[in-house]
Amino acid sequence: MPHSFGYRARTRDMFKRGFKQHGPIKLSTYLINYRVGDIVDIKANAAQQKGMPHKYYHGRTGIIYNVTPSAVGVIVYKVVGNRYIEKRVNLKVEHIRHSKCRGEFLARVKSNHDAHVEARAKGERVNLKRIPAQPRGAHTVSSQGNSPQTMTPVPYETTI
Repeated sequence: MPHSFGYRARTRDMFKRGFKQHGPIKLSTYLINYRVGDIVDIKANAAQQKGMPHKYYHGRTGIIYNVTPSAVGVIVYKVVGNRYIEKRVNLKVEHIRHSKCRGEFLARVKSNHDAHVEARAKGERVNLKRIPAQPRGAHTVSSQGNSPQTMTPVPYETTI
């Protein structure tokens, strides 16, 4: 039989719920506030078919441009040929969640500000740039207490 090319074709694994995540949608999902400009991840929730995104947008990250009582509008950039096209997708809030992509950046901004204020009070300069992991420092291994040991296998003995 020929396979179908429907709207939800080949989404058996993509839209499935997580382990022990089946059943009705938690009420806390509806109590999250979304504002224009928030960065959100799109992850379709199969328990709610209304306002579900197309399978292409599942797993994408976008920016909210419109908020209504039960849904939000999200801008997602889609690669078409050799260019990026701005797509505006309307989704119910069950299918989105705040992205954690800026969490580390915002934490770094806060720690940099605190370090800058502290250094300013002391009258010194502080380097706020990220530095990659450096190689370990050189050291010499002393031979005292580290003499080589000879190891031999235990001979095989039969008890017959």
